[in-house]
Amino acid sequence: MIASAGNPASPAAGKPIICIDAGHQGKGNNDKEPIAPGSKTMKPKVSSGTRGIATGKPEYKLTLEVALKLEKALADDYKVVMIRRSNEVNITNRERAIRCNNAEADLVLRIHADGSDNKSVQGMSFLYPSAKSRYTRDIAQESLAAAKVLSEAILRETAAKSKGLIPRDDLTGFNWSKVPSVLIEMGFMTNRKEDRLLSTPEYQDKIVKGIKAGLDLYFNPG
Repeated sequence: MIASAGNPASPAAGKPIICIDAGHQGKGNNDKEPIAPGSKTMKPKVSSGTRGIATGKPEYKLTLEVALKLEKALADDYKVVMIRRSNEVNITNRERAIRCNNAEADLVLRIHADGSDNKSVQGMSFLYPSAKSRYTRDIAQESLAAAKVLSEAILRETAAKSKGLIPRDDLTGFNWSKVPSVLIEMGFMTNRKEDRLLSTPEYQDKIVKGIKAGLDLYFNPG
């Protein structure tokens, strides 16, 4: 079953609810919002993201390509809530987290790609909310557990280099989340080889297949 974040469908009995957030959007929003509930620390509502050094493709287009494939792959076995299906949106990181909270998601998947000044850097990273933050300590353990299973499945499928599991306490999307959340950095768009690879349908399919396998194992262990 597939629902939009703005108009969730009726709960699907026995089906885990997965909220898919394709990172960024067509136009960044540099207006500020609190990094966490009650915090005086402010960050841009949505950054512009990175861009492919070889393809010229912006991150927001890549993340949506993969998110839409993932939506289809999960439709039979999960209730899927999509934060966006278009690049022409204006949804802040805080709003994205709140929509997933309101959907009572069992897990949030934040789909992103990485960038670095060092053009040789490549590989996947798996970010999760820090247990040391008062804003995310309640979801940190489950988020880490999901990140571990997902990372193993995705790396097995893609044979990508792993940059590890990374706890974060400075991400608005994590700090406003009340449900477990994992951010997948699919690779570096600033690395020519990896940038080209990320835009191939075959590699995107491997990423999606890995995510699906990881979710199946996480929600149906043993």
